[in-house]
Amino acid sequence: MSWIAWKMLTGDKAKYVGIIFGITFAALLMAQQSSIFVGLMRNTTSQIRDVQGFDIWVMDPNVQFIDDLKPMSDNELQRVRGVEGVEWAVRFYKNLARAKLEDGNYQQVILLGLDDATFVGAPQEITRGNLADLRRPDAIIMDETGYRYLWPHEEFQPGKVLEMNDHRAVIVGLCKSSPTFQTFPVVYARYSQAIQYAPRERKVLSFVLAQSKPDAPWPEVTARIHSQTGLQALHRDEFYWKTIDYYLKRTGIPINFGITVALGFVVGAAIAGQTFYLFTIENLKQFGSLKAMGVTNLRLVGMILLQAVIVSLIGYGLGVGGAVLFGKAMGMLAKAVPPAFFMTWHILAGVGVAVLLIAMAASLISIRRVLVLEPAIVFK
Repeated sequence: MSWIAWKMLTGDKAKYVGIIFGITFAALLMAQQSSIFVGLMRNTTSQIRDVQGFDIWVMDPNVQFIDDLKPMSDNELQRVRGVEGVEWAVRFYKNLARAKLEDGNYQQVILLGLDDATFVGAPQEITRGNLADLRRPDAIIMDETGYRYLWPHEEFQPGKVLEMNDHRAVIVGLCKSSPTFQTFPVVYARYSQAIQYAPRERKVLSFVLAQSKPDAPWPEVTARIHSQTGLQALHRDEFYWKTIDYYLKRTGIPINFGITVALGFVVGAAIAGQTFYLFTIENLKQFGSLKAMGVTNLRLVGMILLQAVIVSLIGYGLGVGGAVLFGKAMGMLAKAVPPAFFMTWHILAGVGVAVLLIAMAASLISIRRVLVLEPAIVFK
């Protein structure tokens, strides 16, 4: 019966291709839009993922996400260091700065200030130059994507000069960094240097980066920091999800992408359902012949569901494959500003379930006609 179901499915090439096209379109649209959405959410946490080497972020109690900067007094660093269970703590600066290029144009950059002594939070991969070069006067390291964005046709040469807040900044190296939500170049400098590149404020300390002792569980340490200092202390994973949660609840991004994904599901279901229904109607005589030969309704339903599973697997493979190719192609073409595209197994599983639902819904529309079919139709 499985072979008969397959032959019936592929007997009409036009309708067979039409069903697969509908499911492929739905899978492609859902996978592609979901991957872009996940990529955007992931980009909002780029600095949290890139700044490594410690457990705990300490910040103002009213900070809601990584870019919600509320500067603190430098005295907070010593208060955090005095909390039991804290092995060490260092300063960290983060802010937006305006850089003046050699041609007179201005560009916003994400400015990160690393502790002068330890360089905690430094980029994980330096591609040009050395991290130790940051100890030079006025030295900064820029991410590769930002450098290509500012100078797309120039090879890197150490010594290129920017001006920030009337202070000279010399690019001494390049590094790799995760794509950012704001797509601004990322600049690393020593903490003492970074606070000179931004407009002066009474309070300049953005975060305190702390490491808990090996014998002190981080939940206990974060609780102690909060109770003794009144500051907000979060594990890096907690801060990661807190930032994403803010964008999910306080922006229209989830709604906009959700509408597109739902539209892909509805359009795919409509195309596949209509085509599959017409396919079944045209094959009613074949189903009637099988009934006349003694095939039960249960076996016929199994044949229709098998056909649905076959087209859903083919459409799913083509759709997800097309989405992956789209992401790879955009990544190769848009090197200056990498697209926000990140596909996870959750997306693959979710799209797979959605495609299966589309195929099942399309087949269920047709099953009723087969169940009420009289075998005598074959003789009419």
